[in-house]
Amino acid sequence: MDLPTIQPRLVAVSKTKPADMVIEAYSHGQRTFGENYVQELLEKASNPKILSSCPEIKWHFIGHLQKQNVNKLMAVPNLFMLETVDSVKLADKVNSSWQKRGSPERLKVMVQINTSGEESKYGLPPSETVAVVEHINAKCPSLEFVGLMTIGSFGHDLSQGPNPDFQVLLSLREELCKKLNIPTDQVELSMGMSMDFQHAIEVGSTNVRVGSTIFGERDYSKKPAPDKSAADLKAPVEVAQEH
Repeated sequence: MDLPTIQPRLVAVSKTKPADMVIEAYSHGQRTFGENYVQELLEKASNPKILSSCPEIKWHFIGHLQKQNVNKLMAVPNLFMLETVDSVKLADKVNSSWQKRGSPERLKVMVQINTSGEESKYGLPPSETVAVVEHINAKCPSLEFVGLMTIGSFGHDLSQGPNPDFQVLLSLREELCKKLNIPTDQVELSMGMSMDFQHAIEVGSTNVRVGSTIFGERDYSKKPAPDKSAADLKAPVEVAQEH
């Protein structure tokens, strides 16, 4: 088994969890945290206790991002990566909003692919991957394309072989790197959650999104209002971006 030379990044998904739990995980050495909702991320990342106790924290946004929430997301302190760019229009909006923020660093972004083809999942169709990455590289100078992300279908039975959604992401990276002449090790793969992160790492994930295994089951009675509008056709289906 060839394990990756680079240790995969663990994104501790703190959705619905209080600031104190983030601070506790930080005190044990965790630096990268993920959130699904813009409002919850903004409140948590701006929390004075987190700002003072966790100076090196890095926030990943891993939920579906609507265009009307882009400016709010760009205001998040210590925002490190947006894992869910799923259209050219969204990339353009994020690029101009990050430019206005005037950060000296480019914002790291991943392109989200709908590898399972399920209606309930967000992400680009695999066939559009190369075009969107090309657009980011050519037309979005404030963004740094760093990888591909997928949710994948839930409950894949590993006794039937590797998760086909992870295989799709791997082959997309190969195609992308060939066409755009990018070294493979410069394109990350964000795949794997609580129930399948070991398998994801075995097949090449560099970024796993793990929530309930670290923080315990979520209490959805305290769930924040999701970032959804009436115009969001997928609103009735809650898309889990991690577990």
